[in-house]
Amino acid sequence: MIKPIKPFSLFVLSLFIFSCDSNPNYDIIISQGEVYDGSGSKALITDIGIINSKIIKIGNLNNSNARLIIDAKGLAVSPGFIDVHAHLDPILKLSNCESHLRQGVTTSLGGPDGSSPWPFGKFLDTLDQIGVGMNVGYLIGHNTVRKNVMSLDNREPTIEELVMMKSQISMAMDEGAFGISTGLKYLPGNFSEIQEVITLSKEASIKGGIYTSHLRDEGLGVITSVKEAIDISRYAEIPVVLTHHKVIGKPMWGKSSQTLALVDSARVAGLDILMDQYPYEASYTGISVLIPGWARAGGNKQFAKRVGNPSLRDSIKKGIIFNILNDRGGNDLDRVQFAKVNWMPELEGKTLKYWAEIKGLNPTVENGADLVIEAQLKGGASCVFFAMDEKDVENIMKHPQTMIASDGRLVKPGDGHPHPRWYGTFPRVLGHYVRKKNTLSLSEAIYKMTLLPAKTIGLNDRGLIKEGMTADITIFNPETIIDKATFDKPHQYSVGIHYVMVNGKLAIDDKKFMNIKAGKVLRFNNK
Repeated sequence: MIKPIKPFSLFVLSLFIFSCDSNPNYDIIISQGEVYDGSGSKALITDIGIINSKIIKIGNLNNSNARLIIDAKGLAVSPGFIDVHAHLDPILKLSNCESHLRQGVTTSLGGPDGSSPWPFGKFLDTLDQIGVGMNVGYLIGHNTVRKNVMSLDNREPTIEELVMMKSQISMAMDEGAFGISTGLKYLPGNFSEIQEVITLSKEASIKGGIYTSHLRDEGLGVITSVKEAIDISRYAEIPVVLTHHKVIGKPMWGKSSQTLALVDSARVAGLDILMDQYPYEASYTGISVLIPGWARAGGNKQFAKRVGNPSLRDSIKKGIIFNILNDRGGNDLDRVQFAKVNWMPELEGKTLKYWAEIKGLNPTVENGADLVIEAQLKGGASCVFFAMDEKDVENIMKHPQTMIASDGRLVKPGDGHPHPRWYGTFPRVLGHYVRKKNTLSLSEAIYKMTLLPAKTIGLNDRGLIKEGMTADITIFNPETIIDKATFDKPHQYSVGIHYVMVNGKLAIDDKKFMNIKAGKVLRFNNK
């Protein structure tokens, strides 16, 4: 007598039949692309089958069918690029993330340089509601937390204030932060002693997070600052990323060999030290970076009072002159280019030297220092600083622990005069430093853009083309990919990227931006 099959058995049988079906239907098949899996291995010409948001099959799919087949012959197929240093501040207005997606970026980590959204969890909830074009995660910013508790006071925290800051960092970690970022060059982080930073970083460490740092100094004090970051890693027991690593100012050109040697020594000692980098010889930040930190304590009102005092103004001016000569000023007013100037938009794209000349001033560093003070009193300005050397850029890029990251802000065409990295970071590496200069191999560059950052921040299902991984994929032409944005004409999208897939959906389809929101808000330990 034949026993009837129970419902559970029918379910098991259906799974068995499906698993034995050699020709399953796929949502998307990527056909015959040069697949760089993200591990640094050489390319393999093969097919990729995708169902929903997952990579289901890698191999010969000639006899399979799909809703969409992408002919990738002659194109490089890579995991979607992961930007571990992105300024996502305009995301509530630019939630489709076009400027990043057009670079091939499918995941970005915000909250860098010590600055992050607050309240943290509420902000992530808001992003969930509006939707995002790419995957986004966030760090909790030390400067944000310190300002919440201590404003811009130039002093050590009290025991009570330290407890409050620890509580805010711990809460943000519970709400999904990937770690803590510091901006020790900026206020109020510049007022912090190392023990404060170690104590607060432990709150991220015990919950598995990372530490990223805009170093206290990237110019004359860069060696000491790298050592400080290594000490924070040692005593807080936390992985450290020296973010947008560089050496600033002509007196320090060539010193990257020393900073990289420090990284190597620390890693030999068992510390997890990494770097990220953008592929340009110019940085971008506020013009206030040229002003001594102590002069800006308490905010712009206090700064105005100090420059109103002749003796204090003289000290402030000397500090600015020093920074123009030795730091981001590059010893030349023509190396400071205005990018965003709300109080005088016609200065955008022009230099500090140009401003001096139209005011009838000789372009001396002394006059430049007075103009920096004037700019800050008017509300500040964002600037591009041409104060780095190409040899250091390449030296840092080649280091095995360096990731590629934009340090770029979400942007729409015509908005200000941004740094070209906002549009071109990842294509620039692939076109300029891989194809033209052979600084990196293509597989090395892709590893630095995909699996290495994924491992660093703890994304276990992204950054690698492998069965079972999330289908974040970038498909580009390795012979034509290149950045188009320049310092003179920054508002230009890169070329050579044909398809960008976010969670299995095409955000870029045959070079066309689809304006969909296929991204996810990622929360650490619940990604």
